[in-house]
Amino acid sequence: MTPLPRPEILRYTAFSADPAGGNPAGVVLDAAGLGTAEQLAIAAELGYSETAFLTAPPEGLGGEPGRAYTVRYFSPRAEVPFCGHATIATAVAFAERHGPGDLLLATRAGTVPVAVTERDGVLRATLTSVAPAVLDVTAEDVAEALAALGWSAADLDPALAPRIAYAGARHLVLAAATRSRLADLSYDFDRLAAFMRGLDLTTLQLVWRESESVFHVRDPFPVGGVVEDPATGAAAAAFGAYARELGLVAADAVLTLHQGADLGRPGELTVELRAGDERVRVSGTGARIAD
Repeated sequence: MTPLPRPEILRYTAFSADPAGGNPAGVVLDAAGLGTAEQLAIAAELGYSETAFLTAPPEGLGGEPGRAYTVRYFSPRAEVPFCGHATIATAVAFAERHGPGDLLLATRAGTVPVAVTERDGVLRATLTSVAPAVLDVTAEDVAEALAALGWSAADLDPALAPRIAYAGARHLVLAAATRSRLADLSYDFDRLAAFMRGLDLTTLQLVWRESESVFHVRDPFPVGGVVEDPATGAAAAAFGAYARELGLVAADAVLTLHQGADLGRPGELTVELRAGDERVRVSGTGARIAD
């Protein structure tokens, strides 16, 4: 039997209009015929924190014809239930070929609508998260996270309590007291990975609050085989739910998250909260990375 030709593998960055900024992702817009092992192998070959693979939608998903899909996300080591930056990258890649508009994506975490608009030649994608949740975390777990990071309790901002936040994937939110603490990140990779696997965490969302609506964030991702994620849409959505749950922001709020500057890949994530709607919207631009 003749093997199927390998699908086109695209490389896009998300949360930046500059290919040198934001978070790179692999995108396969037609992954029909690729099994789990093949998708994981492609993700490992690319080496990005995640690669997204589109296939036919499940029966009954809805959405516009030709704009509804199943999507799976793979890090170099494992499948993850949801990835925000790969969703943004996929939506921008799709819009470049088929025009802006709405997409409906069936993820392992649930159904995620994505809207793409164009202004002055720049495409911008907005995903709407699954229903979020914010959970308590024990003092013992916080202490272990701090030990793996090489941080002390005094390095934390007492106004932003540690929590586990979910909006498609689980993230432990820890707030640094100073920008310099956030900038100085050198952690025990294996110890943090083991800790995160025990709590089913995708990343740590490390944050520093610059102002009422502006935050700087970093996301260690050792469970995915990546030291740090340059821009993390799933964690941004979870953080929006966290900020609302802790009363840090108004019911209607737009937050700006700066991420990646400490890695030399600056990106900007916009998080929107709407009164009466528990879901969180995360927006950003994207750009193709030359092969």
